[in-house]
Amino acid sequence: MSESEVSGSDIYLQPRVLFERGKKYMVCAKSGHGKTSLLNFIYGSNRQFDGTIDYHEPVSDPFLLRRDKLSYLFQDLCLFADLTAMENVQLKNRITGYKSDAEIAKLLDTLLPSEKKQQPVRTLSLGQRQRVAAVRAICQPFEFLMLDEPFSHIDNDNAKAVAQVIADEVERQGAGLIVTALDRIDLFQFDRILNL
Repeated sequence: MSESEVSGSDIYLQPRVLFERGKKYMVCAKSGHGKTSLLNFIYGSNRQFDGTIDYHEPVSDPFLLRRDKLSYLFQDLCLFADLTAMENVQLKNRITGYKSDAEIAKLLDTLLPSEKKQQPVRTLSLGQRQRVAAVRAICQPFEFLMLDEPFSHIDNDNAKAVAQVIADEVERQGAGLIVTALDRIDLFQFDRILNL
């Protein structure tokens, strides 16, 4: 694929991979084979790589890229343990101003028992924390949403609920989706599966 074929909303990892906005990608690999590193490279939180990541727009301020273009559900979740589920999501939303408190509460109510959203995150199960992190990830504008093993601690029913909330927001924003997993998952209809 030539650079002239790449639109301004796509991410092109030269010379091998093009992530196109509006498409869904799964990146499969065993533990330790580079899935998280790939997402960190795209997100700009790790610059220790050879090659080029071309966003087709100058990236002078990584903060703006992360606020407006890329959202990331980290494998280690990066939640604040002493804040409540609601406060963790609101904290990010204060930066983006993307969702109302009522919208955030509705999303959390969809994925958590209602009494859990006002509890400190440290009191939640790992699966519940993962669901809070999923809600936080969609509370911003994005052209790409990156999910690093997002269902590793969630049972099938809750995974389907999380996937639906994510798919709805991705479609609403016309965004691309990049999901990493140890094995293939069938919660999204992927346009391409990449094996590392």
